[in-house]
Amino acid sequence: MFDHVEAFHRPRSIPEAVRLLRLKGRGARVVAGGTDVIVQADREIRALVDITGLGLDYIRKNGDGWAIGATATMSSVANSAAMRAFAAGIIAAAAATCGSVQLRNMATVGGNLANASPAADLAIPLLALDATAVAAGERGRRGMPLADFFTGPGKTSLDGRLLVEVLIPLPPRGRTGWSFQKLGRTEVDISLVSLAAGLQLDAKGRVKFARIAMGAVGPMPLRARAAEQTLAGHALDENLIGAAAAAAAREAQPISDLRASAEYRRDMCGALTARALRECARQAGCSL
Repeated sequence: MFDHVEAFHRPRSIPEAVRLLRLKGRGARVVAGGTDVIVQADREIRALVDITGLGLDYIRKNGDGWAIGATATMSSVANSAAMRAFAAGIIAAAAATCGSVQLRNMATVGGNLANASPAADLAIPLLALDATAVAAGERGRRGMPLADFFTGPGKTSLDGRLLVEVLIPLPPRGRTGWSFQKLGRTEVDISLVSLAAGLQLDAKGRVKFARIAMGAVGPMPLRARAAEQTLAGHALDENLIGAAAAAAAREAQPISDLRASAEYRRDMCGALTARALRECARQAGCSL
């Protein structure tokens, strides 16, 4: 499978890893869990850069929010008490749906994001939570909104830099609710459609804050911004949820493939949006 690989590097520091990526150029691939690299079997790979020894396997407080290192595994996120308690557990819930137990024990947060699959499980709740991706380059570290991180299928704005961590700010407090939804053919399959939503209501039940992110319905993970705007400032009821769900379905850009048709994905995007918003409403104490 890797008979074309000419070198395997195990850097001892982040600057060393960054230098290796620059020197090896397009023929270099970062490897940690390896679950995506192995499946892709890219014949252009000439060098693998193993980053598992760089101390990036962590989940820790960062001010009022959290930082998750690039080599933290899906299992560690899914089993983290902190992540289960944060934002109604949507990050942990997404990690727990990422393939089989064996895969989750190997797959990493950084790999899930840097692989830039439109169906990346963690990308969806992290987008809804306004997360920041932090990349290391020759000139130091730079953060970028996760919404700007993905540039297309399998493409990111890393441009030779190394993804080192994800920063998640503290979400709004008060009357809030969060929900992660995933539709797949089986429990261990990649998503046909995935969706994360967050709401904050004011004292009168009006939507003060709204976030909706969608996966597997476009060339990259998407924020449903028109649907968010549909909700903002209005009293939450079934009519508003229906309007937001319809807006999210219109914003989806699905394709037909061997897993599902574009029409089915679009319909399910609206259905999951409504389901997620109802769950958010219940958590926020809103009786619909």
